[in-house]
Amino acid sequence: MQHSQTITRKSASNLALAFILLPKPRREAMAGLYAFCREVDDIADEDARPVAERRAHLAEWREDLGRAYGTEVPLLPVIKELQPVIHTYGLDRQHFDALLDGVEMDLEITRYRNREDLELYCYRVASVVGLLSIRIFGHKSPASRDYAVHLGKALQLTNILRDVAVDARRGRIYLPQDDLARFGVREEDILALRLVPQYKALAASIGEQARHYYRQARAALPPEDRGAMIAAELMGSVYWRLLEKLEARSWDVFSSGPIRLTKFQKLLLMGRTWARISMGSAAANYGHR
Repeated sequence: MQHSQTITRKSASNLALAFILLPKPRREAMAGLYAFCREVDDIADEDARPVAERRAHLAEWREDLGRAYGTEVPLLPVIKELQPVIHTYGLDRQHFDALLDGVEMDLEITRYRNREDLELYCYRVASVVGLLSIRIFGHKSPASRDYAVHLGKALQLTNILRDVAVDARRGRIYLPQDDLARFGVREEDILALRLVPQYKALAASIGEQARHYYRQARAALPPEDRGAMIAAELMGSVYWRLLEKLEARSWDVFSSGPIRLTKFQKLLLMGRTWARISMGSAAANYGHR
């Protein structure tokens, strides 16, 4: 897993941090899945390259994924390392295809008409990653699939709220157009990184939608899978805290850099999550209001 682990270490992402709580075999398997997600996402985000070129590159990854599901040896190092993970944990090919469909949405779509369209995007780029991950985590109950879908949408909506300014600099607005119209927010203000009162109301509404999915995830997690979902539960705790910090800042992501948690805050959440699950507590560190 040399290539995958290198990519995971370099990313320094919240998701990669959560892998620390997993047993070594599952941690290495998640590194393989994460590296795949990271690489295809980076391809889509290479704005300097023509769309047709990026689409062709993603098609190569999709084709090589087919080799991983067959008897051929994949050509790409990351997929070559992912192949035994796919077969060991029974990862569903349709989830990888849905993920690639979601990544391809970023090639041309820079606006979303409504929350339904945005929810489809969130499902493809986040929920299906959760559905793949719970196989590696070792879930037992089918109810954990609902947990993965809800938590994925919650995390992605939090990401979108955190990165509004980052995306605006690239000409992207993920916040639904009908919500912009409903709250009286102009695209020009977002693209110019201007915080207007109407934006705060819009962001608060999307934040409440994210909270809804956090609560749904919290309610859906079956007791028998709480221990297996420790890494996912840490992710929920970290992103819930990010959402709280966004709210405390009145949703202002324009006047300074993206909101992040300090290393100490992450370690504290890691300890709390581990302790809660080790003691058999059903009270998650997120979705409590």
